[in-house]
Amino acid sequence: MLTIHNGGNFMQRRAFLQLAAGVLASGGLAGLAPRVLADAIEHRGMDAKSFHASRRFMQTSFGRIAYVERGTGPAALFLHGFPLNSFQWCGALDRLSPYRRCIAPDFLALGYTEVAEGQSVAPDAQVAMLIALLDALHVSTVDVVANDSGGAVAQLFMTRHPERVRTLLLTNCDTEHESPPAAMKPVIEMAHQGTYVDRWLVPWLANKTLARSPQGFGGMCFADPTDPTDEAIECYFTPLTSTPRRKALVNAYAIALEHNPLAGIGDALRRCKVPTRIVWGKDDTIFSVAGARYLDETLGHSLGVRYLDHAKLFYPEERPDVIASEARRLWSLVGEA
Repeated sequence: MLTIHNGGNFMQRRAFLQLAAGVLASGGLAGLAPRVLADAIEHRGMDAKSFHASRRFMQTSFGRIAYVERGTGPAALFLHGFPLNSFQWCGALDRLSPYRRCIAPDFLALGYTEVAEGQSVAPDAQVAMLIALLDALHVSTVDVVANDSGGAVAQLFMTRHPERVRTLLLTNCDTEHESPPAAMKPVIEMAHQGTYVDRWLVPWLANKTLARSPQGFGGMCFADPTDPTDEAIECYFTPLTSTPRRKALVNAYAIALEHNPLAGIGDALRRCKVPTRIVWGKDDTIFSVAGARYLDETLGHSLGVRYLDHAKLFYPEERPDVIASEARRLWSLVGEA
């Protein structure tokens, strides 16, 4: 389902829809047609062992930044959610690396990034870290794809460094009026007490069935009851629970979201001319669909919203074909597919 609201750049929106319609009618750009995936399990991409083997590290003043890089050509930057890491994008990277130099870093405090002593892990610091990483990789501009708290970082990145962003694909994420979302409040309270990791992540890592249950992050954030897989749980939570310092950094990441990092960003979003597409899971219990409407109505160059049935917060991991098809359409519109 495609929903296009008033506001934004009408001609660009129409061109985007015409491109999508042409793809479907002609059969060109094979595999781009959206599919109903309520009961389908997509091929997710490389397994965790291969993903680990492909991980690289870049030494910066922020620490050793873990990232995965695949493909060549114009660069695309993939920003993951909390408390995940770049493995969230494994399926998307498989599909999009023939068209982009895909770079998927682990945020400070999450995944396999090794944070420097005394380094902040707040959203402002994440933006600065991304600039340092891209500079070290000699990347001047990127197409950004983002989810969850990575979407908050993407909005800050785009409004502060618009010259470095060609396009933006936003999935369910923080918005100015929903950051942090209400569901994060107990997480932040536990983080203040220093107990979040031990009370939630450690038990989920030990008991994968619990992790996938309605009481776990699987039931909260994934539509398929068999998700996340055992290997995904291991990949996400093993580093976060490995040492007292890593646990403290995860707690610090959550605490840094307590005071809305997107407060007052509306005017900057309105001024921003970066072509932005929004793809929103309708069954998300963390972020409301009002967030998608706000982004579409506020962004200076929104290309509209696609609402997905049977999709929750972390659908980009479950449905990488959606991410790949929407990204390629967006990139085709700016002439660099």
